[in-house]
Amino acid sequence: MQTPALPDLAHTAAKPVHWLATAAAMAGVVALAGLLQPRTATATATAPEQRTTTQHGVPAPAPDPAGVEFPLECGGAGTTVAKKASGDLDGDGRPETVAVVHCAAGSGTPPGGIYVLTRSSGAAPRVVATLVDPADRKTVGDFAVRDGLVSATLLGYSSLDVPRCCPDQEEQASWRWKGKAFVRTSGDLARSV
Repeated sequence: MQTPALPDLAHTAAKPVHWLATAAAMAGVVALAGLLQPRTATATATAPEQRTTTQHGVPAPAPDPAGVEFPLECGGAGTTVAKKASGDLDGDGRPETVAVVHCAAGSGTPPGGIYVLTRSSGAAPRVVATLVDPADRKTVGDFAVRDGLVSATLLGYSSLDVPRCCPDQEEQASWRWKGKAFVRTSGDLARSV
């Protein structure tokens, strides 16, 4: 029998301490990823959106998502408004706000919802439509409101075997107000990333 020229390599005889060190390092990476979030989305108002005014000639403010009760079950963890953008989506001369909201998970990428907020004169803002339900287990990537169109990149998973850190599907979706509801106008097919 011939003896190897190199001594035994450490990784060929891993001990529990090595696995614990690897698990701790991975937990640190996941926690750091949770802290590094994309900056809040903004939208540029188009000409009709800039004409929205109150009776005193002052532009009507878009509904503020702070303090709104979103239809999202977070088990006491609270919610985070990750992105928001405003515009007149239904052509009534008053701006609506579209908010991307998820549970305040601290780390990881919890699924999010996309909600449309409106405010009647003097009333508190309220949710009037859910464009993406968190139960669909999607994460919202790029997001914009332009010329009455809400568009978003939705990230998801092809199966339960795919790690929750690494979505393997990407879908482009957009919604436009038609009559009495928001209608999804594109993005019916999901594609792999």
